Amino acid sequence: MDFSLYQSVNGLAERSDTFEDVMRFLSLDAQFIFLALLAALFFARGKWASRNGRHGVAAAGFSALLALGAAQVISHAWERTRPFIAHPKDAHLFIPGSHDSSFPSDHATAAFAIAVSIWLRHRRAGWLALGLATLVSVSRVAVGTHYPTDVLGGAVLGTVAAVVLWLPPIRRLLHDLADWAGSLYERAVEGMARTARRA
Repeated sequence: MDFSLYQSVNGLAERSDTFEDVMRFLSLDAQFIFLALLAALFFARGKWASRNGRHGVAAAGFSALLALGAAQVISHAWERTRPFIAHPKDAHLFIPGSHDSSFPSDHATAAFAIAVSIWLRHRRAGWLALGLATLVSVSRVAVGTHYPTDVLGGAVLGTVAAVVLWLPPIRRLLHDLADWAGSLYERAVEGMARTARRA
């Protein structure tokens, strides 16, 4: 069933240039959208500023590191062959191929760690991040580099990491760190504004 679903999604990319182009973009460049979202949440000021958003940014970074570290351990414990290597006649690869273990998907792992961390603290931005994380996961199957269970495993791993850092003692430390970094940023901006007014 895993390979059958892989063929359906990957085959759609092979038949549709538009779908392939969108999936390739998401697979290779979605991290820039995530970075833009994190920057917007942290650096927003005035009516757009959100303390919860800044908390989400801090948690997202640490959750992604935790999840990716766990993913490395899992991938070395279970060397799963990539689908385009295991099934060269039935797979279509649309991006440069990686030859490390297929399970779990690092992209899905990081995307869901970031998205769930944000969602737990800032619902509106969190839903946007979860939608993007889902698209990134689908794209990794569509471009031929992962099985569906690879991205599902990554999504679960990223979610678990985000939930672990939501536990109260850890959450308080992360939120304190975000508040401290936010206050440094606010003071720096106010200092530059005063300097500009005096100039």
